[in-house]
Amino acid sequence: MVERATSLACDPTTSETGRLLAQAFQQARDELEVRQVFPDAALAEVEQALAAPELPERDETGVGFVTVDPPGSMDLDQALHLERAGSGYRVRYAIADVPAFLVEGGALDAETRLRGQTVYCPDTRVPLHPPALSEEAASLLPDAVRPAYVWDIRLAADGSRESAELYRAMVRSRRRYTYDEVQDLVDGGDAEESLQLLREVGELRVAREVARGGASLPMPEQEVGVSTEEGCDYTLRLRPMLPAEDWNAQISLLTGMVAARMMLDGRVGILRTMPEPGEGAVARFRREVEALGAHWPEGMPYGEFLRTLDRSDTRHLAIVNAATSLFRGAGYTAFDGEPPPEDEQAQAAIAAPYAHVTAPLRRLVDRFGLAVCEALCAGREVPTWAREALPGLPEVMEETGRRARAVDRACLTAVEAAVLSDRVGQDFAAVVVDGVDGGRVLVQLVDPPVSDVAAGTAPLGSPVTVRVERADILAGEVDLRVVGQEG
Repeated sequence: MVERATSLACDPTTSETGRLLAQAFQQARDELEVRQVFPDAALAEVEQALAAPELPERDETGVGFVTVDPPGSMDLDQALHLERAGSGYRVRYAIADVPAFLVEGGALDAETRLRGQTVYCPDTRVPLHPPALSEEAASLLPDAVRPAYVWDIRLAADGSRESAELYRAMVRSRRRYTYDEVQDLVDGGDAEESLQLLREVGELRVAREVARGGASLPMPEQEVGVSTEEGCDYTLRLRPMLPAEDWNAQISLLTGMVAARMMLDGRVGILRTMPEPGEGAVARFRREVEALGAHWPEGMPYGEFLRTLDRSDTRHLAIVNAATSLFRGAGYTAFDGEPPPEDEQAQAAIAAPYAHVTAPLRRLVDRFGLAVCEALCAGREVPTWAREALPGLPEVMEETGRRARAVDRACLTAVEAAVLSDRVGQDFAAVVVDGVDGGRVLVQLVDPPVSDVAAGTAPLGSPVTVRVERADILAGEVDLRVVGQEG
């Protein structure tokens, strides 16, 4: 029930635990064959491209774009600017222009197709593109003039889309905000108009998401804390998503829905798809919700119910964990000519057709989706390099996504083992969040927020006491045993 751990703030050489974690992280990358070094030919191409990029003629450096990202981020894909337009809104969303710096069919292009996406680990990230491109020349850093794909979307007063276009232009971000900064400024009434409108539009888009039956999974982020008072003491906490993150995500979702509609109308592109959960999966989730003591009114869609949860409540976080079973089967569907059947077009959680087009620095498929949409919007032929790549992208994204998730999970289990490594023999309060075959249950510890399998049995949703029997950092394994049950 975690997204990913944040970077560790501890020098791994200062403690045995730190050294073992560093070894575990590198071991995960090696065993899963993460490509950690860029070929010399690819780096040479980047150097040449930075000297003579293919820049657009249109100038929108006068627009007050800003970025909103986690602290410390350097690969800034998106910058936004919102303003009122009559009774509605104008949303401009600038996206990093990777093709301006990349030779299609060249060495870097080939390397990115092998990587697929940036791989995040607690100690580092393995980027899709060399940092000279992804964290410097193409990144929408503040006060730097950059080429970008600019989505220009007009919304009605209720947040519904009225029109949209996509074009390339030079832009300049005015400021880099963190989510915490945006939240504090908006809550305090001190935010600039664009950020105040981000909340306004974000909330309108959330309401439209609920109305169409969409669902956002409010996954908290697992943060790794380090105390250096006595060596390195690792802690974990679950950080619920801020409203500002939700508002920002709604702009990205809106853009992806606009892109999907452009592709379907143009009869060429690649969609991000996910099937509806089956009746059995929904019924099982409802039973789990009841067992965990929450009320889910009959007739309320699961997406609307998920938005009623208190993300700071451990039992509710267990419900979020159980809800992941409803968000399975996501993939990519490419087409050129006849679009896929209507019942195969949608991303079920969004309840609409959707495409990935907002993170080209970190995800391969976005580069091609942006090129397709920009050409369609301009009434030009889709570039041959983009069109020819479409059929192979679903397999590339599936394979590289599987690897990235495996690395993420291996690193997180190592961190969980590190947190519990000096607590073997201790007991912890937990909640049973799922059953596992063979006399085992999946439990969520209250503090620290570790989720793992424990030997023993107990009813779903019941509070239990579990004992740490073993914690192996390098193996990424924690052995737990149920030793008590409340009630």
